[in-house]
Amino acid sequence: MAKILITGCEGTLGRPLRHELIKRGHDVWGTDLQHTHHQNYTRADVSNFRQLAHVFKNKKFDYVYHLAAEFGRINGEEYYDTLWKTNVIGMRNAIELQKEHNFKLIFASSSEIYGESQHFPEMHEDIPKKFPIVQHNDYAITKWVNEMQIMNSEKRHNLETMRLRFFNAYGPGERYHNYRSVVCLFCYRALHKLPYQVYKGYNRVFMYIDDFTPTLANVADKFKAGEVVNIGGTEYKSVEEMSNIILNYLGIDDSLVEYLPEDRHNVVNKRPNIDKARSLLGHNPTITLDEGIPLTLEWMKDFYKDTIKVK
Repeated sequence: MAKILITGCEGTLGRPLRHELIKRGHDVWGTDLQHTHHQNYTRADVSNFRQLAHVFKNKKFDYVYHLAAEFGRINGEEYYDTLWKTNVIGMRNAIELQKEHNFKLIFASSSEIYGESQHFPEMHEDIPKKFPIVQHNDYAITKWVNEMQIMNSEKRHNLETMRLRFFNAYGPGERYHNYRSVVCLFCYRALHKLPYQVYKGYNRVFMYIDDFTPTLANVADKFKAGEVVNIGGTEYKSVEEMSNIILNYLGIDDSLVEYLPEDRHNVVNKRPNIDKARSLLGHNPTITLDEGIPLTLEWMKDFYKDTIKVK
């Protein structure tokens, strides 16, 4: 059994990860921005060193999952000051505490760091080392800065860290706001009869939360310092196809949808190579969009039952 801290433990990924690690017998602690009823919890803003340092007072963690971050492309453009403070200063604070307390750090990076990798059929972990990459938005840039901060900390201070690049996780438990994942946005807006935009010709690999969480939890048991690992699904679909699955399940037409040719903040294609995740972490995504989207919609129907208008 390990003693584990999760920053961002109340987020979309942090909540199921916490439950999974507890189920496996680990001693799990958490920190996030809000107050909560959970035991083994301390409220802290990761960008505030004093607050984050307080989380470590009289505690010795074996692993820290650093999930706390400002998420999303548009969020990062409209709230860029908060994005840079939370993601970059927050990461530096985590590294300073890693130097002091010598825990193993597990960092939640993003597929966004690859930029536009049109010359490669799949995004492989070694691409940023071998080829110039240009990110298209501030969120992507901060995540790449985070990885550079980690690489420097490994070289200068011999710190032990794994970098995990997440690809489009979705599913029950993701609560809607305007900056959430594309599946969450489309599901919520379709259920509430709200308009949304689909960029034609944009393709993604989507990963259902129940395929993702066990792999993320496995990192504590299969930790390998210095590794960087893509964690994604296998089903490669266009964003338009994903939208159509939602509409077809709900039995509505696409009159809500505005089809557009270009998203200037985002890349066209995201398709990861996940061989390393399979071999190192036992990653085994099996749930298709045709299975996962109905499960997500049914969860949303219940969670938002007070705001969804029924004919």
